[in-house]
Amino acid sequence: GYDHKAMGITAKGAWESVKRHFAEMDVDTQSQEFTVVGVGDMSGDVFGNGMLLSEHIRLVAAFDHRHIFLDPDPDAARSFAERRRLFGLPRSSWRDYDGSVISEGGGVYDRTVKSVPISPQVRRALGLPDGIVSLSPPELIRAILLAPVQLLWNGGIGTYIKASTESHADVGDKSNDSVRVDANRLRVQVIGEGGNLGLTALGRIEFCRNGGKCNTDALDNSAGVDCSDHEVNIKVLIDGVVSAGALPPAERGALLASMTDEVSAMVLQDNVSQNILMGMSRTEAPRMLNVQKRLIEDLESRRGLDRELEALPSDVEIKRRSEAGDGLTSPELANLMAHAKLSLKSDLLESDLPDSAYFSARLPQYFPAPLRERFGAAIKRHRLRREIVTTMVINEMVDLGGITYAHRLNEEIGASATDAVRAFAAATQIFDLQSIWTRIRAADVATAVQDDLELETKRTLDRASRWLLSNRPQPIAVGAEIHRYSGAVRELAPKVPGWLRGHHIDTLEAQSAKLVGRGVPEQLATEVFGLLNLFPLLDVIDIADITDRGGEEVGALYYALNEHLKIDWLLQAVSHLERGDRWHALARLALRDDMYGSLRSLTLDVLSGGDPEETAEEKIAYWESKNQSRLGRARAALAELFESGTHDLATLSVAARQVRSMVSGVGAQSEVPR
Repeated sequence: GYDHKAMGITAKGAWESVKRHFAEMDVDTQSQEFTVVGVGDMSGDVFGNGMLLSEHIRLVAAFDHRHIFLDPDPDAARSFAERRRLFGLPRSSWRDYDGSVISEGGGVYDRTVKSVPISPQVRRALGLPDGIVSLSPPELIRAILLAPVQLLWNGGIGTYIKASTESHADVGDKSNDSVRVDANRLRVQVIGEGGNLGLTALGRIEFCRNGGKCNTDALDNSAGVDCSDHEVNIKVLIDGVVSAGALPPAERGALLASMTDEVSAMVLQDNVSQNILMGMSRTEAPRMLNVQKRLIEDLESRRGLDRELEALPSDVEIKRRSEAGDGLTSPELANLMAHAKLSLKSDLLESDLPDSAYFSARLPQYFPAPLRERFGAAIKRHRLRREIVTTMVINEMVDLGGITYAHRLNEEIGASATDAVRAFAAATQIFDLQSIWTRIRAADVATAVQDDLELETKRTLDRASRWLLSNRPQPIAVGAEIHRYSGAVRELAPKVPGWLRGHHIDTLEAQSAKLVGRGVPEQLATEVFGLLNLFPLLDVIDIADITDRGGEEVGALYYALNEHLKIDWLLQAVSHLERGDRWHALARLALRDDMYGSLRSLTLDVLSGGDPEETAEEKIAYWESKNQSRLGRARAALAELFESGTHDLATLSVAARQVRSMVSGVGAQSEVPR
């Protein structure tokens, strides 16, 4: 009674994790052969499904509760065809495998035999010492788990790997004590898990800290859980329309069956999105350790998170890793992500956000096309609509914004979970970030390069989110803010490269050229690294609104002043300050906000004394001639600072004060119309 389809989705979800891990190592699982050993049962389970997801698998060894399979030098094409035959054969076992397909020295053995002969070929494949000519079944299974291959695929039941610091009793799976191995002895590069609890939580972490790649079983199996959620939510809807007489009971089964492939695609897309987040989180793990520590502390105090139970590191361990330049491992990040999502979902469900027009309008996207087309009104009345909308919104924000996105906004400006969701939705639409992310993910470049590109775009997301939360009426009216800014940003964005001056252009060209050298299409590289230069357009659009002047006139002046007064140079120096603890991070943000605020006020100042037909340079020259004494003092102080070469928190704070002193009363008083 296996549900092949659901298990197929679970296997595909786990396979996405496997592909992501290999992509990070520049191994393409879709084109080059790679060696695999595995765990439970070929006919119709997760292992069987998983072994049919690539034609390039060289399955060297496998075992289940009855048999041990050895194929030391497999032919990828022939063994794939034989596995497919076996998968389709009801109640098949490894005993049904065609012996003529097995390479020399291999075979299928019962786990009840006293010993299994070990051929020279098997010795080589499993990396065993020369003297070994036979092994008992438990010894052979341990040798399979410790084989020097690329992938260990677990699709079965049982915990086969523990940390070296744990005893077998700690594991709580007595039946597998005789075959279990320690994670620090594994020689595989990647573990993919379609089953549950194949490794202990500490075993996973030990494997990763020794250079291996794996997630948690919960993350690898998330597609299976997501599939069940979709099934329940779809059946709730369909049962409702059947009861209401809008669907004949006889049509129910056929309608459900017709949507299978679309549901699979939706579920796998969620899984892919989560795996991309995990890849980027691994990339920036050392840099983000401090803020992740604070997120863990927040989850402890607000949600009762138990670090020991969840195998998350202690403060002492985090300090040790910080000093060593290490971050959280992949399983720890997967755990933190899950808890962050659960916490945010709780916060959102306690608010009215899931009922708001902008967010509740997303509900139909959760359901397959036939349901959207036929039962739109019933979808809007779905009794779990708030939970579904909340799950959709949080998955999108965390997967695309990052594990700590909402937490950082809370730390930095006191934003609530709903504030963060609103800011994310508005910022991504205003700067069209979704389409940039889609193009980055579709680009034919190395995974590490995709990560670098996407992480660069997050700088604009973070700044725009903070700006919207600090400068606009709260709570953010998402639809209205998108309407206010997105059209103007699209209109002015193509002009920005022409407004840039000096080192801005050099930096942009250097960053783009570096990525083009790593295979990124020139247009994409320029767009990604030019994105941060579009962020000031939010201020430009506001200033144009306040002064009733054209966006192009204001933009040209804003960027010219930025260069002329070297404010962009100071902003860059702020970016290079040590992140340090929370207070350092907040001090950096305050400095940056201060400088942007001064630039906004200065632009208003200069505009008020200039005519629309004058060039930006003419306006600046006139303004300087009118304010010589005030500007002269500030300029002298800044020149001294630039020459000193010391750019720490103290000197940059003084610099920010000097820039602020250039503002006359006019610009400083101006406010955006609300």
